[in-house]
Amino acid sequence: MEYTIDAQNKKLGRIASEVAKLLMGKNRVDFVRNAIPSVKVKITNASKVDITNKKLEDKNYKYYSGFPGGLKEHSMKKVTKDKGFKEAFRIAVRGMLPKNKLRDRMMKNLIITE
Repeated sequence: MEYTIDAQNKKLGRIASEVAKLLMGKNRVDFVRNAIPSVKVKITNASKVDITNKKLEDKNYKYYSGFPGGLKEHSMKKVTKDKGFKEAFRIAVRGMLPKNKLRDRMMKNLIITE
């Protein structure tokens, strides 16, 4: 089954939570936690999402390399400028999925178009 979500004039977090539910299969009657449903979720118009300038400047993404002094931090403005709004959606949805072996396989079913 394939779902298409239009992101135009909608909030990023609201879309991300809806996509996470669909990828996990929580909207289906045959939902089980240990299986990935055969669904594809497509987000269209990702660059037309409703994000305020304050959010672009204040929201920071952190990641750690594992080495001393390896904590890196980038603002949403820099991430969207470098990699586009696709990356902001990808990070948001990934954070809402369960942290287990199935998360990477669920993320493969997400398609984002600008």
